[in-house]
Amino acid sequence: MLFLVKFTCAVVTRALFILISLIGVWRVTGVKDDNNYWFLTFLFLPLVIEMFITLKRRKGQDYKWFSPAILMFLISIIPSIWILELHHQQNQSSSMKCKKLDSWENVKGVINLNETMGNLTYHNYLKHLSNVCANDWILALHQVLLILLIVGKWLLPLGGGVTRDELSQLLLIFVGTAADILEFTSETLSDVKENSPQLVYIILAVWTWSMLQFPLQLSVVNSKPETEGEGGTQNASLLTRHSTDIWSIVEALFIQDGPFLVVRLTVMTYFDVFHQMLVFFAIKNFLVVILNLYRLVVICQDFRAHGDKREVVVLSHDSV
Repeated sequence: MLFLVKFTCAVVTRALFILISLIGVWRVTGVKDDNNYWFLTFLFLPLVIEMFITLKRRKGQDYKWFSPAILMFLISIIPSIWILELHHQQNQSSSMKCKKLDSWENVKGVINLNETMGNLTYHNYLKHLSNVCANDWILALHQVLLILLIVGKWLLPLGGGVTRDELSQLLLIFVGTAADILEFTSETLSDVKENSPQLVYIILAVWTWSMLQFPLQLSVVNSKPETEGEGGTQNASLLTRHSTDIWSIVEALFIQDGPFLVVRLTVMTYFDVFHQMLVFFAIKNFLVVILNLYRLVVICQDFRAHGDKREVVVLSHDSV
């Protein structure tokens, strides 16, 4: 029974990944009006292959440090979002007449078309959905992607050595990370002027880099020393004793808040964009970077103090 539950969760999660990626490819083909973009579906193959390998060799169980399914999902959907973002920035002036999803009435108007348009065929319904504003479509894909990454990680069977407590911590971290990433892309891309295409590439590159946090789960999974007992803990290295803390600091400095800060400072200085929210989030990223550097110093000093104390104890024992 337990195996059947794990098998079902593994299959359903990957099916949701493929469905959202397929919606992204469908939107790209509609926007570009080119059926050649359906070849993007070949990017689904690694996810399908990974699913069969995981189900056959690991009975659907995920890995301890890394989630291949989430990485393959990102590979399948990120190119579609890149194409949609670049197309939208290049054609902002031609997307004025569209259906905006800025109110609950408009959303119900898009969903409940049978009441307003009578009998509606499947083809006409898809055509109607394509009339939704490009910015709303892209934002919806960003939101669904981040939500599905969190829910998908929750549904995937636990990796070997990962406890439920560690999984709950990881999911809470994912929620905060997803909110920061969504705010970064939505706010920063809205500041991009039509004559700054290079900035769009920079923002999307940093966004793609920040998404690599989700396949990894090093920030909560403990790396315990092989030697048990007090002696083994004392002889452990800095990286072994504080692996989760150090990885969290690395994520903040080099994957998320550090790159976000650099992009926002570039937007304000080089591209001459300035407003209160941009300054606020730049200060927020700066504080996170400084506090993580401070925490790294504290961890190193604490480890050195314990090392010095251990040496004093050893010397006093030898003298006796």
